[in-house]
Amino acid sequence: MNTLVRLADLGRLHARTAYPLIPSYHPPDPDTGDLGDVMTKPAGDVIATELLDGVTCRVVLFADGSYLIGNPLRWLYASGDVVGDAAHGMVTAVRPLAAKLSAAAGVEPDTVLVVYGELFGGKTPAAARYTGRKEVGYRTTDVARLALNAEDSEVTFLPEKELLAFASEHGSQLVPRVARFPARDLPTKPSGVLTLMEELLPGSRCRLDADADDNPAGLIVRSPDRSWAAALRFDDYRRAKKRKRK
Repeated sequence: MNTLVRLADLGRLHARTAYPLIPSYHPPDPDTGDLGDVMTKPAGDVIATELLDGVTCRVVLFADGSYLIGNPLRWLYASGDVVGDAAHGMVTAVRPLAAKLSAAAGVEPDTVLVVYGELFGGKTPAAARYTGRKEVGYRTTDVARLALNAEDSEVTFLPEKELLAFASEHGSQLVPRVARFPARDLPTKPSGVLTLMEELLPGSRCRLDADADDNPAGLIVRSPDRSWAAALRFDDYRRAKKRKRK
């Protein structure tokens, strides 16, 4: 156990498995808050999921059953360690899932399987959106594969159908699916986007207790094959609406 973890270039693996930044559908100006030009929409359908305002984490699974747990900054735990980094309680929350997957995921030799997720609630900065009692939640956002023996390889994300099958097989809770609709129906004007968001997600689907503020962060809208993705944040669109009224 842990043979492949110990042989891995952990710094390089951390960089290669970093979760890609999802661009804003209307990128906001960091100084004024004004919204920029809308992204070009893809063909076909898009899937809207709830955007969780927590801390991104990743579980990297190796073919020998060992695994790593990390956040965007560093590795926090390797399977078999006696002590794990206490940052945000991530190791405590995610380790049961990591151990379960390491025993059942069937990772192919010379590859790793990367399970991306969001830890929310607890002591994370935006915990009040989801809990008033410091409860901790976790949802899987994506699963990807990476070939270790190909220096220029990138992570390959499972398309929606395979992701749903993976989650069902391994009992992993995904971020809530909110809607699926033709991409052409995604509004291009900010006012239309805000209206759509308020209709689709009037409250968070990830409330952990009755004392939560119930103030959802927004939506992630993606094509089923994961080739196109955009972030829609309530704060961006509401701020732009207020500025327009002035």
